[in-house]
Amino acid sequence: MRVNLRLGIGAKLFMAIFATCMLVLITMHWGVRLSFEHGFVDYIKRGNQQRLSLLGDALADQYEQHGNWDFLRHNDRLVFTMLRSLEQNPGNSQLPPHGWRTQFWILDQQYRVLVGPPTPVPPEGTRRNITTSNGKVVGWVIGSPPERLTRSTDINFDQQQRRTSWIIVGLSTLLAALATWLMARGLLAPVKRLVDGTHHLAAGNFATRVEVSSRDELGQLAGDFNLLASSLEKNESMRRAFMADISHELRTPLAILRGELEAMQDGVRKLTPEAIASLQSEVVVLTKLVDDLHQLSLSDEGALAYRKQATDLVQLLEVTAGSFAERYRAHGLTLKLNLPDDAPFFGDPDRLMQLFTNLLENSLRYTDSGGRVEVTLKYQAPHWRVEFDDSAPGVEREHQAQIFERFFRTEGSRNRASGGSGLGLAICKNIADAHGGDISASHSDLGGLKIALHLRYVPLA
Repeated sequence: MRVNLRLGIGAKLFMAIFATCMLVLITMHWGVRLSFEHGFVDYIKRGNQQRLSLLGDALADQYEQHGNWDFLRHNDRLVFTMLRSLEQNPGNSQLPPHGWRTQFWILDQQYRVLVGPPTPVPPEGTRRNITTSNGKVVGWVIGSPPERLTRSTDINFDQQQRRTSWIIVGLSTLLAALATWLMARGLLAPVKRLVDGTHHLAAGNFATRVEVSSRDELGQLAGDFNLLASSLEKNESMRRAFMADISHELRTPLAILRGELEAMQDGVRKLTPEAIASLQSEVVVLTKLVDDLHQLSLSDEGALAYRKQATDLVQLLEVTAGSFAERYRAHGLTLKLNLPDDAPFFGDPDRLMQLFTNLLENSLRYTDSGGRVEVTLKYQAPHWRVEFDDSAPGVEREHQAQIFERFFRTEGSRNRASGGSGLGLAICKNIADAHGGDISASHSDLGGLKIALHLRYVPLA
């Protein structure tokens, strides 16, 4: 039976931080223990060497006074009295405290043991000569190797230090585990919120937002997540509204076509040229709606590669206005152009002409007969400003910012009765955005609507 054990990022982060803490802790413990053991042995070694030297000097003085070693042979009491006297002598303040720390032997010239334990003399022990004032070596003081802790107090002290060290290691391990757990939990809290938010977002809950609790990279990521969720929520809302608008726009001409055809089938209405013309007009409405939807999808920035090049806005406006001259006269409208000599610009001339065509078509369709339309182009650093002013009727102020939305129509004379699909100005906005510009609507001094287009001028190298 195979068990698939998967560790979460929290467990992995905890293990990584805790392993690092334990590595540092063990390294420090090993270094401290090594330093203590070497330092402690060196401390004992220095103390023993000093005592051996002082004891050797004192024994040399006693030897000169007695002339031989008979006074000392098997007289351990005398040796310890001399040691006690050396410890209590104020002139020996350089000696470490706590007395003698190792076994020692005193040998005569023939290497016979005068004073010392019954154990064999260690050949690797510390050796100090007993030298008289005339330079004659009359014996030796030998101490056991300093690496051997012989006093019970030294051994107990070393064991106590070991126990204390391991207790500190244990407590430090618990503290490191607690600190690591709190640290991992704190670091992963925003990540967990992002994970939960992503799950909700993937499930279609676009109203999901996460808390931005810091200004670091995780905080920036949380802010970007909220922007993404907001964009998805907005796009979903626009998609639903768009689908509802399309169905609404298609429902009316289709209902008329169905009613007309059913009336002809039932014999209520005869198949006359007038009836066919009525059907044809509804087909034209449907065709224009489909064409506008296609143009709207192509005008979206990124949906179509704009072929931008050096062009002249004055020439584009003159060509576009010339194509509308006859239709404007037929509707009893006056079209006036206020243009400079030239207006260099870097953009897609075909899309810009489509933009100007839609704006002139909009004014033609919604301006009352006998009115006028003025097109003005001027430079306002760093933009080219193109204004389309028409006469009455106008658009209410509360609706002026909405006319660039898809399928939006006012309730006044600028409505479906004039034959528009409600997509022309939305296409204009997309083309303006694709050129780094903006478009807005306001009240015109001529009594109708003013549409202002700003296109950023970038000098060509």
